[in-house]
Amino acid sequence: MTSAQLFEQILQKKSYLCIGLDTDINKIPKHLLDLEDPVFEFNRQIIEATADLCVAYKPNIAFYEALGPKGWESLEKTVAILPKNCFSIADAKRGDIGNTSELYARAFFDRMQCDSVTVAPYMGEDSVKPFLGHAGKWVILLALTSNMGSRDFQLLNTGDSEMLFETVLKTSSQWGDASQMMYVVGATQTAYINKVREIVPDHFLLVPGVGAQGGSLPEISKAGFNKQCGLLVNSSRQIIYASSGEDFAEKAREAALAVQQEMAQLLDEYLPA
Repeated sequence: MTSAQLFEQILQKKSYLCIGLDTDINKIPKHLLDLEDPVFEFNRQIIEATADLCVAYKPNIAFYEALGPKGWESLEKTVAILPKNCFSIADAKRGDIGNTSELYARAFFDRMQCDSVTVAPYMGEDSVKPFLGHAGKWVILLALTSNMGSRDFQLLNTGDSEMLFETVLKTSSQWGDASQMMYVVGATQTAYINKVREIVPDHFLLVPGVGAQGGSLPEISKAGFNKQCGLLVNSSRQIIYASSGEDFAEKAREAALAVQQEMAQLLDEYLPA
């Protein structure tokens, strides 16, 4: 999916919502546990209930890896049923030496046919380039995350009157352009969003941290929009665990609809003409 196609979906659905499929076998409704593949069935019903309200889905790979081979099977089945008009994100946070990164890229791009994968930048350009070598696929690079520990490294001054996350943005933006790279910028980091946009004005940002982590959707939208919207705002627990009963899919839809309606208003208010 190209950035133009993604923006088209944003305009059609009046949404820049990404739904995180952080599917925990210990949190899904109990009535599903007797099924052959309860994780996949949970995901299937969530997807069918919300596909018209979001533009992306983001399976967090750890929740599937933890279940071993059965979890990978659930993951592959889930990715296979994602609507073609929704951007798919393998939230794997990979990043290793070149030949290893190439194998990770094959796993998520060639085998699973995901549109994108999240990648850590710490090992530098040669750990990221293999992901960028797959035509039509995206790298979503960790830049300024929403967790408390982000300040341990990401906000350190590098000695050049800039923080480490700014160095990451400036350096990595030379490896690929806005047609193949996005950045993770947490919704709890609104104090720095203007700095982010100064460095990467045209890139899409994947924004976790709205909802359960306390990030403000209006604040991040007002500060982070570019001409193509430029934001994919992720919500996971707030939507997929809106109910633990048999009505879980219906309640997930209600939660997603509330976010989508707010996003529609924010697009009207803040999207550049």
